[in-house]
Amino acid sequence: MFTTLIHVAQRVATTLLVLFIFSTISIAQDLHIKGRVMDVTNKQPIGYATVAAIGSTSATSTDDNGSFALKVEHGFSKVRISYVGYESQDISISGDSYQELTIYLVPEENTLEAVEIRAPRRSKYSNKNNPAVELIRQVIAHKDENRLEAYEYAEYQQYEKISLGLSNLSEKFKNRKVFKNYQFLFEQEDAENGATKGYTLPAFIEERLSQFYTRKKPSSSKQLILAEQRAQFDPKFIDNNGMSAYFNKLYQDIDIYDSNIELVTNQFLSPIAGSSPTFYKFYITDTIKTETPYLVELSFFPRNKADLLFQGKLYITLDGRYAVKHAELSVANDINLNFVRDLDAKLDYERDTNNRYYLKTSSLGLDFSLTDKGTGIKGNRTVIFEDFRTGVAQPDSIYDGASVVKVFEQEKKPIADDYWLTHRPVPLESNEENIYHNIDTLQLMPSFQRFLDISSLVLSGYKQLGPVEVGPVNTFYSFNPVEGFRLRLGGRTTDRLSKRFYAEGYTAYGFKDEKWKYFLSATYALNNKSVYTFPQHYLRASVMRDTKIPGQNLEFVQEDNFLLSFKRGENERYLYNDIYRLEYKREFKNNFSYVLGFSKWRQQPAGILTYQMMDENGDNKLFNDLNTTELSLSLRYAPHEEFYQGKLYRTPIFNKYPIFYLNYVAGLKNVLEGEYNYHNFTLGADKRFYFSQLGYADVNVEGNYILGNEIPFPFLNIHRANQTYAYQLRSYNLMNFLEFVSDHSVSANIQYYMNGFILNKVPLIKKLKWREVFSLKAIYGGLRNENNPAYTNNVFQFQKNNDGEAITYGFGNKPYVEASVGLTNIFKFIRVDYVRRLNYLDQPEAPKHGIRVRVKFDF
Repeated sequence: MFTTLIHVAQRVATTLLVLFIFSTISIAQDLHIKGRVMDVTNKQPIGYATVAAIGSTSATSTDDNGSFALKVEHGFSKVRISYVGYESQDISISGDSYQELTIYLVPEENTLEAVEIRAPRRSKYSNKNNPAVELIRQVIAHKDENRLEAYEYAEYQQYEKISLGLSNLSEKFKNRKVFKNYQFLFEQEDAENGATKGYTLPAFIEERLSQFYTRKKPSSSKQLILAEQRAQFDPKFIDNNGMSAYFNKLYQDIDIYDSNIELVTNQFLSPIAGSSPTFYKFYITDTIKTETPYLVELSFFPRNKADLLFQGKLYITLDGRYAVKHAELSVANDINLNFVRDLDAKLDYERDTNNRYYLKTSSLGLDFSLTDKGTGIKGNRTVIFEDFRTGVAQPDSIYDGASVVKVFEQEKKPIADDYWLTHRPVPLESNEENIYHNIDTLQLMPSFQRFLDISSLVLSGYKQLGPVEVGPVNTFYSFNPVEGFRLRLGGRTTDRLSKRFYAEGYTAYGFKDEKWKYFLSATYALNNKSVYTFPQHYLRASVMRDTKIPGQNLEFVQEDNFLLSFKRGENERYLYNDIYRLEYKREFKNNFSYVLGFSKWRQQPAGILTYQMMDENGDNKLFNDLNTTELSLSLRYAPHEEFYQGKLYRTPIFNKYPIFYLNYVAGLKNVLEGEYNYHNFTLGADKRFYFSQLGYADVNVEGNYILGNEIPFPFLNIHRANQTYAYQLRSYNLMNFLEFVSDHSVSANIQYYMNGFILNKVPLIKKLKWREVFSLKAIYGGLRNENNPAYTNNVFQFQKNNDGEAITYGFGNKPYVEASVGLTNIFKFIRVDYVRRLNYLDQPEAPKHGIRVRVKFDF
C-alpha cells in the first residue's frame, strides 16, 4: 500500500510541483454578469429564480421576464441557478469583466402536485414522441457516414498545443515572499475596459506539428510528427517525457462520434452514442437560420448528474446528413469526478468540397483543484486541422512501420529557431510566449534548485548530495520476527556522476539476529542514454545478502519499508539469501522487451523455517542451505504503452491494449554448485476492459508449468500470499505465507471498478461520491507425485506448525478462490475492501474474512 501511495503521489505531486501550488487565490476585480433564465421545455421565462455565485455570498433573483444582473467577486468560476420544481444548473463563467448568459433549467421529475410554483405548465420528460429524441436518433443513425473513418482516403496537417498554469492571481499572491525571486514568471492581463484583471503564472507548454494519413481499406493511419517542443524541467527531478504523456492522457482528442470519450483517465458517454437517450435528456432549444444549411440547437443534460456524462449543446445540420457543425461540452457540478472543478470543450466542424463536415478546431479546458474553493490549475489543449484533403491514395509504404513516427528525430537535424513562427497556424497567447525562456532561467536559480531538492526528498524519499542520493527514508527503520529492530542506510548515484553508469546499494543490520545485510548493483547503459531512458538497453550486475519470506518476490530496494513490517498471523518463516546476478535488458520502440539473466542463489532457512528430508530409516535430516544456479529469459510486449518513469519504478498510464509476458527460468545442476535441474515457464496477460457507464475491469490471467523431478518446494511455485492489512492487487489477501505450492497452475485475477454507477443513484449517499469495486481471484493447480513429499522422500517435507499440523499444501480437486466487495474514493484516495475466502476454510489458521485497505488516487 505504501509503495503504491509513493508512486502515485509522486506522479500527481510532481504535476502540482511544476505548477507552483502554494496557496489560495486572493481577491481581485469584480465580474458583472447579466442574463436570462428560461424553461428548456417551452422557452418561457422563469421569474424569481435564484442566481448565486458558488462559494460566495453574491446572489440575486430573476424578474418576471427571467432577467437578472449579478456582481461577483473575481476568482469565482461558477454560478448556480435554482428554482423550486427545476433541477439546479451550475454554469461556468470566464474571467471577463462583463458577460451575458442564457440559462435553460430542466424541470424535475416526480415534482409534488401540491407544491405551487410560478412557472409555466409543463409535462413530464419522456423519450416517446419527443422531437428532440427523434433528432438525436437521426444523428446516431448517420454518424458512421459523418466521421473521419468514412473517407476512403484523408490527409491533413495537425497543430496541437497544451498550456497549463495558475491564473487570476492577485497582487497579494504575486508579492508573497516565496515568489520574491520569481517575479519574472508572472504575466499581467488587461481587461476590456482597461482595468487590471490580475496575474497568470504560466508553467508548462507543449507544441506539436504532425502530418496525418488515413485510409478506410485496409483500415490504417499514420502520424508523422514533423516537430515538437516543450518546456523542459531538470530530469533529475521530473520525467519530462512521462509528464508529457500524462498531460496528453488527461487532455485527449475528443471524437464526438465515438460512443465513449476518454478524458482525465475516465470514459464519458457521448451524447450521440447509441444508448445516449437512456442516459441523457434532449431538448430542441433553437433553430439557426443565419447559416446554410440551417442548424438545430440541441441541448442535452444528464439524467443523473453524478454519472460520467456531459451537458451542453449540439448544432445539427438540416441537410439530410444530420452532421454535427458545432459542439459545446461541459460537466455537472455534482459529477463523481475527482479534482476537476471545471471541464469545457468546444468542437467546430467545416464543410469540405463534398459537402461533408470534418473537424477544423477543438479546444479542451480543464480546471483542476484539490478543493472546490482552493487554487486551481487551469490548462487548455487546442488542436487545429489544416490542408484537409480527401481521395488522395498514398502508397502502401506510407503506412508501413510504427503508426507514429517522429520525423524530426530520424532526420537528426536541429529545428530552426524561427520554425514555429512560420508554422504555427495561430500565434501563442501573450502569457505563453515567454514560458520556454522563463523555465530555462528558473532552473538556473539556486533557490529553485533547493526547492526541487526538498520536494524530491518529500516525494521520493531521497536526499541529493552532489553526485549521489541517500535514501529512501521509509526504509531506514523496520522490524520483523527474525531480525527484530532493523536499521538500514542506502543510496544511489545520479547523472551528475555519469549519465550512462548507475550504482545503487544499501547496508542493514538486525539487532535480534545480529547479522549485517547488504545490496550493491552497478548498471551500464549500452545505447549512449541514461539507463532509465526509454527504450532501455543496459547490462547490470548485483550482489545481495538479505532476508526474504519464501514466495514473496519483493525487490528489497523498492519494497523494504516500515509499513510492510505490520503483518497478521504467524510469519516467522524467513530465508537468508545470498544472490549474485547478471542481467542484460533490451527494449524496443514498439514496446517489446527482453531480459536475459544469470544468477547464483544460496538460501538458508531462518526463523522457524526448516529444510528437512526423511532418510531411509524414517528419520528427519536437516539441511542448512540450498543452492541453485539459474538462467532466465523474460519477454514482454506492451503495445502502445505509456508510463511515467521514475528511477525505481514505472507508473503505467493505462489504455485499452493488452500486455503479454513470458518468463522462463532454468535450474542448472552442477553449474556453480547448483543442485537441481528444472524448467519453470510462466505465460500471462494483463488487459483493461472498458464498459462505458458500467466502469471498467482490470483482468490478469496466468499459467505456470515446471518441468523436473524431485524438486524441493523452495524452487516450485509458492503462491503469493499477503499477511499485511493492505489490499494487494497481485497477492491472495487471505492466503497465508507458504500455504500453497504447485508445479503447474492457472489463475485469474479480476478487479472490477463500477465508478459509482450504483451508488450515484442512491440519495444522500451519492453526495459522498463513493464508488463500488468488486474483485475475484482464483487459482487452480497441482503437484506431481515426484515433487510431493507425501509420495516421495527425496524432496523437502512441507512446513508444520507447533502442533505438528501441516500448514503447506498442494491443491486438492478445487481451486483456491477469494472475493471482495469494497468502496473506493473514500476521501478521494482510500479503498476499503471486505474480503471473503470461499474455500479451504478448514486449514489451520486459515482466515475466513477480513478488512483490507489500499491507497488509490484517481480522477
